[in-house]
Amino acid sequence: MPASRIAAHIQRIKTSPNSAAAELISELRAQGRPIINLVVGEPDFPTPAHVCQAAVAAIGRGETRYTQTAGTPALRQAIAAKLSRENGLNIPAQQVVVTCGAKHALFNALAVTLEPGDEVLIPAPYWVSYPDMVLACEGEPVILPTDESSGFKITAQALEAAITPRTRWLILNSPSNPTGATYDAQALQAIAGVLADHPQVMVLTDDIYEHIRFDGSDNPHILALAPQLAERVLVVNGVSKTYAMTGWRIGYAAGPRDLIGAMDMLQSQSTSGVCSISQAAALAALEGDQSEVLEHARIYEQRRDATLALINAIPGLQCRAPGGAFYLFVNCSGALGRVTPQGKRLQTDIDLTLYFLETVGVALAAGTGFGCSPYFRMTTATDMETLREGCGKIAEALALLR
Repeated sequence: MPASRIAAHIQRIKTSPNSAAAELISELRAQGRPIINLVVGEPDFPTPAHVCQAAVAAIGRGETRYTQTAGTPALRQAIAAKLSRENGLNIPAQQVVVTCGAKHALFNALAVTLEPGDEVLIPAPYWVSYPDMVLACEGEPVILPTDESSGFKITAQALEAAITPRTRWLILNSPSNPTGATYDAQALQAIAGVLADHPQVMVLTDDIYEHIRFDGSDNPHILALAPQLAERVLVVNGVSKTYAMTGWRIGYAAGPRDLIGAMDMLQSQSTSGVCSISQAAALAALEGDQSEVLEHARIYEQRRDATLALINAIPGLQCRAPGGAFYLFVNCSGALGRVTPQGKRLQTDIDLTLYFLETVGVALAAGTGFGCSPYFRMTTATDMETLREGCGKIAEALALLR
C-alpha cells in the first residue's frame, strides 16, 4: 500500500494562508478574545437591494432548477454586453462560461490547458492561490519578482527573459491583490509586444478588482489594446468585489471558443451549472443601477488615503499608495530584528504578524504568503473606526519592542 492515498500533485499544494488565518481568527474569537480582522478580502457593504430583490423574484417565479452548465443565456448575454460596454471587448455570449466565483474560472482554465511541467508566469507579489492552483493542475509556477521601485509591476524586459518553450500562461491581475498595482495602457502595450513573439503563451487576466481604481485612473484592458491576441487571452471576472456579492459565488470567463468549450465540458463533469438564484442576482447587478459601484470606489479611496497616513506615521512601517483594490501592502522591514517583551526576536513578517495577533489582537496577512517579504497586507474593506483602532494597536505593539 502506498505511503499516502493522496495524489502526488495534490500533496504539492498547501491550504490557502488566508483561509488558515480565517480559521485561526474564528478559534481565537471562540475563546473570547476580541480580534480586529484586517485579513479578510471582501467588501463590508451589503449587496445592493435591487440585486437581492431580483433573487427573491427569481425564487417566486420558480427559477430553482438546473441551468445550462455554462450559465443562463440571459446572464451570458449580459456579461458579453458588459465586456463590450466597459472594456471594449467584442466577445460573443457563446464564448462566455459562468463559474462558481472567479476562483473557479481561474482553476478550470488552468485545468483544461496545462500538461505536466507546463509553466505559468506569475508576477509577485501575487494572490496566494495562483501558484497552488498551477501545482494542483500539474503545472510549474514561475515567479516573476517585482518591487516597490517598479510599482510592483512586471516589465516587458523581465517578461521576455522569463519565457521558455514550456511557458503556457501569463497571469495579469490589475488592480492587483495584494499591492493594488495597476497597469496603464503603455505598460500593457509593451507586454503585448513581447507576447507577439511568443505565440505559445496565453494571457489570463484576473480583472476582479477592475472597478476599484483610484486617482481618476482609467481601466485599460490588454485585449482591447492588442486585439491581435484575441485567440490567446482569457478574461476572468466576477461580481464578488464590485457588487459586494462574495457569498453569491458568481464568476465568469470569456475568450477563445475552444477554451470556453473545454471549461464548459469540465464543469459539466464537476460542479454542473452555477446556482440559478445567484445567476438571477448577477444579471440584475450587471444590468441595473451602477451608482453604488461608483460610491463604493469613492469610499475605498477615502479609506486608502486615511489609513495610508496612519500607517506611514508609525515608526518602522512604510507603504506606497495603491492604485486600486482595497488593500495596503506595508513594508515592515524597519520593524524586524527587534525583540518582544517576552524576549523573542522578530526575524520575519510571519513573526511580526503573529506578534500583532497575540499581543494586541490585530490580524494581518504576512507578505510571505503573497511571495514577497518583509511586508504585510491589511484590508481597507472595513469601516474607518476599525481601521483607526487597528492602526493604533499596531503602533502600540511596535512601541513595546526594543
